[in-house]
Amino acid sequence: MNPILNTALKAARRAGDMMVRASGNLSSLKINSKAFNDFVSDVDRESENIIIQILQEAYPHHKITTEETGSHGNAKAEYEWIIDPLDGTTNYLHGHPQYAISMALLHKGSLQEALIYAPERNDLYMASRGQGALLNDRRIRASSRFELNQCLIGTGFPVVDQSMMDTYLAILRDLLARTAGGRREGAAALDLCAVACGRFDGFFEFNLKPWDIAAGALIASEAGAIVTDMRGEQGWLESGDIVCANPKVLAQMLHIIQKHLPAA
Repeated sequence: MNPILNTALKAARRAGDMMVRASGNLSSLKINSKAFNDFVSDVDRESENIIIQILQEAYPHHKITTEETGSHGNAKAEYEWIIDPLDGTTNYLHGHPQYAISMALLHKGSLQEALIYAPERNDLYMASRGQGALLNDRRIRASSRFELNQCLIGTGFPVVDQSMMDTYLAILRDLLARTAGGRREGAAALDLCAVACGRFDGFFEFNLKPWDIAAGALIASEAGAIVTDMRGEQGWLESGDIVCANPKVLAQMLHIIQKHLPAA
């Protein structure tokens, strides 16, 4: 493991240990609503503080962008961390173990390193650009299925920004009629990891944030999946609209999705 990922792992494990301890007394947590169906807790904030402190000590000249407190450090830095200190907050607050810490490092805007840690399961996903993807130190690969009727598709409901709800439901209805099924597990970072290790054959969601998808997208890409936006282009990190699958499944998903998109 390279020094950058070693530092990220140190931060993720320390934050993850705190999360697991706090999960034993969820009723005592202070919870605020940032927006409709968008929650933040003391655990989100404490996880973020732990991660920022460790990264700033190791890399004081890096920029750090986090979900809860925005940007830290040099705004013009060549290196930028994108951090979700607790992806799947709603799951966590309900005692559902599908949540993770997501950390990605960009160099001049290009994703270079990714780490996603699911502390309840002690699952560690990592990737470095050009070097493949790992789950718990074992190499992982995206699914090789190509017949859509055999594929399991992951997704996320547009519960915060519901402006695309009608479009989303039309796409979901069409995909469910043509696939082996759909799953909504509530943590986009782990959904992308599920594509990376072949548990899902594809994934799509609207209106995500960079910290939801940056790390997972690199892990999935390094495992052989393709990541695009809904129109098959590369604006997914900016738009938050993302589709991820192996090349043959991706083409079929995009064909279905694009039939329901509003005119560009």
